[in-house]
Parts: sequence; C-alpha cells; structure tokens
Amino acid sequence: MVKGNKMGIILAGLLLAILMASMDNTIVATAIGTIVGDLGGFDKLVWVTSAYLVAEMAGMPIFGKLSDMYGRKRFFIFGIIVFMGGSALCGTADSIVELSIYRAIQGIGGGALMPIAFTIMFDVVPADKRGKMGGLFGAVFGISSIFGPLLGAYLTDYIHWSWIFYINLPLGLIAFVMIAFFYKESVEHSKQKIDYLGAFTLVASIVCLMFALELGGKQYAWDSSMIIGLFTAFAVLVIGFIFIELRAQEPIITFGMFKNRLYATSNAMAIFSGAAFITASIYIPIFMQGVLGGSATNSGLVLLPMMLGTVVTAAGGGSMLAKFKYRSIMIPTLALLVVGIALLTTLTPDSTRFMVTIFMILVGLGIGASFSVLSNAAIHGFTARQRGSASSTLNFMRSLGMTLGITVFGIIQSHVFMNKLGSVFGGGAAVPDGVDLSDPRKILTPETRDLIPTDVLDKITAALSSSLVQTFAWAIIPSVIALVAAIAMSKEQFDPAAEMEEYAASH
Repeated sequence: MVKGNKMGIILAGLLLAILMASMDNTIVATAIGTIVGDLGGFDKLVWVTSAYLVAEMAGMPIFGKLSDMYGRKRFFIFGIIVFMGGSALCGTADSIVELSIYRAIQGIGGGALMPIAFTIMFDVVPADKRGKMGGLFGAVFGISSIFGPLLGAYLTDYIHWSWIFYINLPLGLIAFVMIAFFYKESVEHSKQKIDYLGAFTLVASIVCLMFALELGGKQYAWDSSMIIGLFTAFAVLVIGFIFIELRAQEPIITFGMFKNRLYATSNAMAIFSGAAFITASIYIPIFMQGVLGGSATNSGLVLLPMMLGTVVTAAGGGSMLAKFKYRSIMIPTLALLVVGIALLTTLTPDSTRFMVTIFMILVGLGIGASFSVLSNAAIHGFTARQRGSASSTLNFMRSLGMTLGITVFGIIQSHVFMNKLGSVFGGGAAVPDGVDLSDPRKILTPETRDLIPTDVLDKITAALSSSLVQTFAWAIIPSVIALVAAIAMSKEQFDPAAEMEEYAASH
C-alpha cells in the first residue's frame, strides 16, 4: 500500500498529467483564429482539434488494455514522453497540415495518459477515499477545461500561439519525475497476446469516419465515390473490428463487459454528454467573439462560469458516492445539462453577457458529475485486472462523443452559416471589397470587424448567431439521450467496504 507523502506525490503527478492532457482538448479553441491567420488553411482548421481527439481516442482502449497486461507505469511514462515530444513539435509547425500531424502525435500520448491516470488512482487509493479522490480528479478535468481556453487565449494575445504547446514541457517533466521515481506498482499483471489486428481496425475505422465527415460537402460531394468509399471502409472496418474482438483471446474492447447494465449505461452517458459538452465549449466562445464582439481572451473568459459549475458538481458528485446511488446523482445533473443546452437556443445578437453566463453555469453544473461519478460507475464490480480496460473504454467513449460532436455539429454550423450568408447577400453582390464571407474567422477579430460597414456586419453577425443557435438546438438531442441513459441505469451504489476487500486482495 502506498502511504503518506509518497502517495501525495503520485497523485499530484497523476493530476498534473490529467490537467495537461485534457487541457489540450480545448486549449486551441480560442487561439484557432490567430493560428489560422499565421499558418493559413482555414478549410483544414477543424483537424487541429480533431487530429488530437482522434489519436487520443484511438489510443485509449489500446493503452488501457496494455496496462492491464503489462503494467500501468511503463505506458504512463511512454504517454508523457510522446505527449511532450508532440507538444514541442506543435510549437514549430509551419503549416496547418504540419500542426495537425503533430497534434495527432500529442493525442497518442494523451491516449495513454488519460485512462491510465484514473486506473493508477484506483490502484493506489484505498476504497474509502476513492469517492473523494474521484471527485478531485473529475474537478481537475473540469478545471483543465477552464484553463485550456483561458490560457490559450492569454498566451496567444500576449506572447505567441506556439506557447500554448510549449507550456506542456515543464508540466510534463514534473509529472514524469513524480511518477517515474515515486510510483511502484503492486498490482500483479500477466503477459498475454496483444490484439494487433483489433487495434489496427479500430484506428483505421475512426480515421475513415473522420475523413468522410470532414471532407464531405467541402472538398468532395457527399455522393462522390471518395466519400461513399470512406463511409463504406468505415462500416467494413467496424464490422471487422467487432468480429475480431469477439474471437480475440485478449480483445482491445471486451464486449462482454457491456452485458453489465451499469457499465453499458455509463458509457452511453459518456459519449452523448461528451458531444453536448464539447459543442457548448467550442461554440459559446465563437458566439461571444463573433456575435457580441471581443478579443480571444474575452471570449475565453465566458467559459469560466461554465467550468466553475463543472468543478462544483464533479467534486460534489464524487463526495456523494457513498451516500447515493450512481443514478440518483446522474439524473438531476444531466437534467440541468438538457435545460442549459436548451436555453442556449434562445440567444440572439441582443443577448446580454449576463444571460450567457447563467446558461453556461447550468451547462457546467449538468456535466460535472459525469467526470467523477461515471469513472467510478464504469469499474464497479470489475476486478483490478479489468479496470484498465473498463476505465479506458469509458474515456474512449467520451472522446468519441467529443470528436463526433466537433465534426458533426461543425458541419451543421458551417452549412447553416453559409446558407444564411448566401440568402442575405445574394451570392456576394452586396459584399464590400475585401470582405471574404467564405472565411468566417475574418469577423472574429476586433480589427477586421472595424473595417466592415455596420449594416454589413449586422447581417453577418445575425447569420452567425442563427447558425450557432441552430447548432445548439441539434445538441439538445445527445444531452436528452444521456439523460435517458441515466434513467435506465441500474441501482448499484458505491460500497467502500467491498472495495476495501478488493483493494487488499490486489495489493
């Protein structure tokens, strides 16, 4: 058993790694306009975020399973090293394509850090303290979402956007030292056959899906042979992955675990609440900057109330685990998420910042518990040897929801926005010289907004506002599905005594 100061150092290292890896999910959100302004390639900007999430998501179940088989520490250290290397490369990128590739390298490291950090915490923390620690870990996940956009905006405005990546180097080095020198594994692991074919089909299917969604309707028509081919490849690879996993000795994702109702509903909540949450996180700053006007830093500040709400319910949910059933915590919080997303659909160019703040607090309160409660619910009833896989699959599902949310809702927002502009300006006849409506980031900075005549700017911001509101309306769907999954949860409750027996048996 890890005791005293040593446990404190290990937990600090884990929390720092979670802060670092999850922060990079959102750190580019408020800096992307400046990055694209320097590097160009607006048509590829979604990949700066998606490349990280796709790589992280694909790596999670793989590294989670490998950590069950060969040990947590070696893959956690590997994740830190790869993440730091990817961060250093991102700061040197000369094009949007290079940046996207380097972000994918970062994502591979993040794919090892996120699930293994939670699993190590479950391994080293006694069960009677696990609820509170789960709340703390979930709160740090929420805090990272606060500091991601804010730090990204601040560094971009006052230093240079490359420092949103370089900042990871000292943080990663500290986490590396804390884990490498103080964490000694005590859970036994057995070497087994690695499911290489399952890993390949999983990664390849995700890549095909993301390319199809990103390129469809832009570089290629939706009914083109390229897009149809990518969707077909995705379907074939998914079917192949399922077929392989059902027959593999040690599958990357153990489908038999989904027979557990609590586990299945927890994963459903993770994927759908993740999609709703990331949509609010990305498009509220765009609304603040593009519709209401303001700098990148100011647009990032609006996320602060939402993330403070996230921290409150993440910490509160973890502390209530021993007193209430998992579903009794998730149902009311996810109901708040539905209400918060629904209220975002009432925003207009005349909305006040105070109104936006209230709505964001509701969204934050609604999502926070999912970061702490679901992490415990997902491993409930599983042995120590299965927890790496269970935890990583949950994180995989959450990242899948976020990645699909970014891509699908990005397509919706872009399509509605361009249609609105087309109807307003009649194909561009009324647009002044120098105003490029094909690049909406042109209206996101105060400098360029000052160059656009007021009557034209009002039409553009009205179109942008309408497209964002419609996007929020679509985001109600996954938030409602997450709530339904919470209602369908079985009635288990965290049992510290039973967990203490499991903890003692595995150490």
